[in-house]
Amino acid sequence: MVPNWITQRAMMSPHRTALRFEGEAWTYEQLNEISQHYARKLATLGIERGSRIAIYAPSTSSIIHMMLACMQLQCEMVLLNLRLSPYELAYQIDDAKVDAILTDDTLCEKLPETTVAVYRFTAIESTAETSLQMDDTWDEQATMTIMYTSGTTGFPKGVRQTVGNHVAVATASLYNTGLRDDDAWLCTMPLFHISGFSMLVKCLVQGVRLDLYQKFDEAVVATELINGTVTHMSAVAVTLERLLTELEARDAVVSPKFQMILAGGGPVPESYLLRGFERGIQTAQTYGMTETSSQVATLSSKDALRKIGSAGQPLFFNHLRIDGAQKPGDVGEICVKSAQVTPGYIGRFAEHQSTTEGWLHTGDVGYLDDEGYLYVVDRRSDLIISGGENIYPAEIENVLAAHPAIKEVGVCGLDSDEWGQVPAAFIVAKNEAQCAELEAYCNERLAHYKVPKSFHIVKQLPRNGSNKLMRRYLKDLL
Repeated sequence: MVPNWITQRAMMSPHRTALRFEGEAWTYEQLNEISQHYARKLATLGIERGSRIAIYAPSTSSIIHMMLACMQLQCEMVLLNLRLSPYELAYQIDDAKVDAILTDDTLCEKLPETTVAVYRFTAIESTAETSLQMDDTWDEQATMTIMYTSGTTGFPKGVRQTVGNHVAVATASLYNTGLRDDDAWLCTMPLFHISGFSMLVKCLVQGVRLDLYQKFDEAVVATELINGTVTHMSAVAVTLERLLTELEARDAVVSPKFQMILAGGGPVPESYLLRGFERGIQTAQTYGMTETSSQVATLSSKDALRKIGSAGQPLFFNHLRIDGAQKPGDVGEICVKSAQVTPGYIGRFAEHQSTTEGWLHTGDVGYLDDEGYLYVVDRRSDLIISGGENIYPAEIENVLAAHPAIKEVGVCGLDSDEWGQVPAAFIVAKNEAQCAELEAYCNERLAHYKVPKSFHIVKQLPRNGSNKLMRRYLKDLL
């Protein structure tokens, strides 16, 4: 058992500012009161302890209030990605077998048709409260969040993250970054992503402030960093580059109060690191995934230039090994053993084991150098990383293969100056005339960032002796 983070933090730091959003601020005492207020309203609607609840809302103070209410009820929260199509949302809602959906009023029309009860935030607000006693402790093994990540089969997997997983992340992060009284995290990452949600958890457990924004705006973020109003933030390469360009346009450096940017979602170009140093920014490259509930390895700022290209060393309480490696530099699959690793999946993949003898086999390829620093060679051999979003070719292929004009299809990533990579589809067609409809077809079934940016009609796809598609050779067809 672990203490109820919300009530414990309110007791320890009642008057400390916990959250700021669009000019408003809430203390930890206020967040505790608000969370209990909404938990009692949810109870009136029939949501009980342990219910599985989908949440579909943008990153505002309202979603945090609802998340905290669900935590008070010890619900399992299925966090739905706002960028998904109705087709994809329907799959996740059905696969998770949720008991109810909580949604921001502005997004109701984007939800697919469903028999599941849907409660708008305004409707919840107007609901009467049911008398309810909040628990002082939570079960460490209980599932707190479920986030979907695409699998190599093309079907998204619902990854379970427990109370204990999130505590382990917050603790490991604390050992890595330390803690100061004036610490504050700037969050522009979506709260439905593990990167955004883990920031919320760190702030609750560590008792520091979260400055929340609905989206990344380089002008706003640059001003925050120059003024020194925050100490930490997370970014992906594409947002880091936009921030650096903004600072360079202003010929500005950030405040010495700002400590670091944690950069994930793929490698950060060396040029970005060098440009960041010129603007007073320390960048720490990280490695992690939904299955590890956030980062498991981080490159310290002091090693940023000495170990260019590395994702750093494992955080405290985390262990990394390279499967089959005999010596430093041997390339193989990256394996992780940690209290952060998911205990398993739900729905279609509920019977799929997340670990083998305690080790998570990530599917990523990399190596450890002679000092134990991790280098990621490939984020899964076929994975496309576009603007920090993971895109699995098999998921796109699974959609396109159902189109009547397509005989065979293969998808890979092509380099993009703006996004790092974008997906491209290579098609052996049954009827080339109908292939003009493919973009519209994908737009109906895939999130916008997953829709191929180009479609190429080819005579045949590259395959090996076992007739297995070799995606790495698709680019050669251009």
